[in-house]
Amino acid sequence: MTENNLIQKTADYVRREFADDASGHDWFHIERVWKTAAALCEIEKADSLITQLAALLHDLDDWKFNESEEPLRARRWLESCAVEPALADSVCAIVKRVSYKGAGVADEMDSLEGKIVQDADRLDAIGAIGIARAFAYGGYKNRALYNPNSAPHMHANFEDYKKSKSDTINHFYEKLLLLKERMNTQSAKRIAEERHRVMENFLDQFMKEWKGADIQ
Repeated sequence: MTENNLIQKTADYVRREFADDASGHDWFHIERVWKTAAALCEIEKADSLITQLAALLHDLDDWKFNESEEPLRARRWLESCAVEPALADSVCAIVKRVSYKGAGVADEMDSLEGKIVQDADRLDAIGAIGIARAFAYGGYKNRALYNPNSAPHMHANFEDYKKSKSDTINHFYEKLLLLKERMNTQSAKRIAEERHRVMENFLDQFMKEWKGADIQ
């Protein structure tokens, strides 16, 4: 199987798997991450096959939707495609570590390809689309929009973060506003600056409307 055929076959598989997602982790999210990662890969001169496969498979074993934190489904897919074990190991290492796990949890990637996929995923978590996805996920998890009596919590470990039921506005302070400083590549850092400002402006307006400060 050629590299292009493997990538397209994987894209078709992931599209089917995420066709009915309503949490903000749907095929269109994965497709955006894939395209962003491919573009960053070209700029950074990384391995294109590893980057694209990891981007396509990055949510298949997301801890938010699976009991295991191991990339079991991703590995099964790669093995079914008869990829070389070293390639499967490289892709699965990225899939396992790509997700944010709390403000106090280190999540550095070992490879350039991993840094690119992580950046691409995080870029899709901020800005206008990031705002939309945050509220989609909050609704999916039956979380409140905002509770002024509940302060954001900077989770020191993954277990606390995993158990968190914070409202969606708190999620901005617990994760989304922190991502700008956790980008790996210079290209992603540049893109994140504008998307970060979009979120700050949104939160300012949200609070004005919440408090009725814009009503004369």
